[in-house]
Amino acid sequence: MLGKVRIIGGRWRGRQIIVPTIAAVRPTPNRVRETLFNWLHNYLPGANCLDAFAGSGALGFEALSRGAATVVMLDKLESVTKVLTATSKILAAEQTNIYCANFPYDSSWLLRSPIKSFDIVFLDPPYNAQLLAPSLRFLQTQQLLAAAAHVYVESNQALLDLPPSWFSAKAKVAGQVHYYLLQWNK
Repeated sequence: MLGKVRIIGGRWRGRQIIVPTIAAVRPTPNRVRETLFNWLHNYLPGANCLDAFAGSGALGFEALSRGAATVVMLDKLESVTKVLTATSKILAAEQTNIYCANFPYDSSWLLRSPIKSFDIVFLDPPYNAQLLAPSLRFLQTQQLLAAAAHVYVESNQALLDLPPSWFSAKAKVAGQVHYYLLQWNK
């Protein structure tokens, strides 16, 4: 069973992308994406992006639609990466690199990825999976962040304790979705 979500801005504005209807795939709501991409507007052109829990691919494809140079998309489910690959082909989005990987515990994708440093990272893990802190640590220890990188984080609860040297540049709540734009002080 498949659903759809609409890209809301950029060159693919209005195009629908396929969303696998599995419990683990939860597309970021339209109004949250609109706010997020308003925040990122000045940073997107030419950016290398990592969509670490790609799911529907809404964040990664939206970033490409709005001028990102490349997007690496990861998902731990092969069925999801197959849908992402099909969507990439439909959009003729050659700037995507899609890997089946269990972020942040599987780093094998790094050996295949042509991109090693990211300007923008999307972290929208399954709610209540306790993956945000390990993901932020992984980004640091693997040196995956460009000098002025921005990391988008989405959760169903407020971020009370960020790991050392991380700070929230922007924060908002929409219904039960808490979302943040984080930066890292190197």
